[in-house]
Amino acid sequence: MSDKWNPEQYERFKSQRAQPFYDLMAMVDPAGVARAVDLGCGTGELTRDLKRKLAAGTELLGLDSSAAMLAKAAAFAGDGLRFAQGRLEDWRDAAGIDLIFSNAALQWSFDHPTLLARLHDNLRPGGQLAVQVPANHDHPSHLIAAEVAAEPEFAAPLRGYARKPPVLPLARYAELLHSLGFAGARVETRVYGHALPSAEAVVEWVKGTLLTDYEARLPAPAFARFTARYAERLRDALGAGPYFYAFKRTLFHARRAA
Repeated sequence: MSDKWNPEQYERFKSQRAQPFYDLMAMVDPAGVARAVDLGCGTGELTRDLKRKLAAGTELLGLDSSAAMLAKAAAFAGDGLRFAQGRLEDWRDAAGIDLIFSNAALQWSFDHPTLLARLHDNLRPGGQLAVQVPANHDHPSHLIAAEVAAEPEFAAPLRGYARKPPVLPLARYAELLHSLGFAGARVETRVYGHALPSAEAVVEWVKGTLLTDYEARLPAPAFARFTARYAERLRDALGAGPYFYAFKRTLFHARRAA
């Protein structure tokens, strides 16, 4: 699939998308962190803020699969912060790392039990894992996208594909962290409310994230029709607006046992 991430589209709601990052960052204890990674760093601006929280001399790697996002991130490199292209599923650190941080990225990876086990194994004893994943897959903005994908016009070019959310129930993450040997796990769901002027604004929000999955799989004319149909269905479901977009996110922080 081609890289359909559009930094400008993603950052149309920059301030709203930033708050969960800062809430996750507040869970991190900077003490003893000498080497860290931000998996799914995007444009790198928030990764720079994470670097500022960590002690001077900390090495921080920002990893992202999108060349377009990393082109923006390059401006923030330096003073121990560097960026690299790669899939988070493929990331390894044989030397062990003190902090694995990932904000709004693990939802693109399936099989979270296996992924969390691998992340655990790449942490040094006492190392921290801090993760935020959107948990809004039961909202009309997400459900309608899958329904449109199942319509005959789109099901054929998509070859029957419709995105199935890999994000697990809240309690399951707590169970997994415990079974993997993490200590002091804090797992919670927060609702971020966004006052948007209309259902169209919700469409613009989702175009920067969820709909990229369909854009990467459809020819441009078909994706334009997909987006138009999605917008029509969403307006019917949400009304004309203004619209209060209640967006659920799961955050968790834990340490590998010392």
